[in-house]
Amino acid sequence: MYAINYDSTEEFLHGVIAIPARKALGKEKIDSLEKLSEYSEEEILQLHGFGKNTIVKLKNYMKENQVFFKEA
Repeated sequence: MYAINYDSTEEFLHGVIAIPARKALGKEKIDSLEKLSEYSEEEILQLHGFGKNTIVKLKNYMKENQVFFKEA
């Protein structure tokens, strides 16, 4: 029998962005699209693991869910 370590914060954006970017969001306690929408795109780009490609994926996912970054 195997013990599975389940961490619900790891599930946020699973399959959307890479692990380093997801961990960076976790460190900032950003674990929902609502919390993410409280930040500007520029603020998120400052986090480890975020580059232009990751931001594009994230923005597309947010748009699908009708959530957007705050205006800078």
